[in-house]
Amino acid sequence: MSSPATGIEMAMVGAGAVVLAAALGPPTIAALRRGGVGQRVRDDGPQRHLEKQGTPTMGGVFLLAAWLGAAVLGQWLLRGEVSLTMVTLLALVGAFAAIGAADDWRKVRRGRSLGLRAREKLALQVVAAGAFVYALVGGRMIEAACAGQPLALGAGGMVFWVLATVATSNAVNLADGLDGLAAGLCVIAAVGFGALALDAGQGEVALFAAALGGACAGFLFFNRHPARVFMGDVGSLGLGAALAGMAAWLDRPVALLALCLVPFLEELSVIAQVISFKTTGRRILRMSPLHHHFELSGWSERRVVWTFWVLGAAAAAALVAAAWRA
Repeated sequence: MSSPATGIEMAMVGAGAVVLAAALGPPTIAALRRGGVGQRVRDDGPQRHLEKQGTPTMGGVFLLAAWLGAAVLGQWLLRGEVSLTMVTLLALVGAFAAIGAADDWRKVRRGRSLGLRAREKLALQVVAAGAFVYALVGGRMIEAACAGQPLALGAGGMVFWVLATVATSNAVNLADGLDGLAAGLCVIAAVGFGALALDAGQGEVALFAAALGGACAGFLFFNRHPARVFMGDVGSLGLGAALAGMAAWLDRPVALLALCLVPFLEELSVIAQVISFKTTGRRILRMSPLHHHFELSGWSERRVVWTFWVLGAAAAAALVAAAWRA
């Protein structure tokens, strides 16, 4: 069973992740520059984004290193162990990050903003999510047996969480299109999940969320506008999977929807745009994902990012307030 975490422990782990990200950022960015690992900008995107061409990408490698390092070291130093819960969540992040790294590397090698084929990426994500949910069910069976309770997660729940994990990972990936947008949204979501885990007595998840939020906050030092580095798919796919993983472990599907509201709106905007164009030949947005629509409507990049952050924070605050009143 998970042991409770304290707010002080979470603050220590989060601060450690911030420091690690801030320390790892400069040498990693320099190495990416030397290696020619630069961003490839879409030809059909907003013209102002052309100035981002060549900015180092795959910065998610140091974000992940800071995050996972703080999570493991924090739990080991504070608890004297690295729990099965933590290992399972780390494995999920590692699998999705590896898929993202392969996608990023193919883009760099080709010199174009085209990486893995969509069906290749989707198949790998389903396998990774399926392995996580299988491990999750095993952990729940052990906890239920120890508590003398029936297992709540059935076949339908397993399918749901596989699909939710894949959907969330790709939603965060789509939201990673403006300087600081995805990283800031993940800080907000991490704070929300940390609060829920703290309230539920799920200490390992709380520390994992604290490390995630701290690492993303540290990454924002380098990713805020004008960005000196982008996280790439290696970062965004791993982050999205982690958010879904925490929701699955806490068994809080509504929390996932609320805390990832903006990324899901970005994802739905792409789906709606494709369906509209395929069926009517018309686009309902100037461009998808949604943040590009607002850019092409005359909003500055900073205005879009701050507006989306505020929307995400409002949804998170409402969810946490409702959960704590319950």
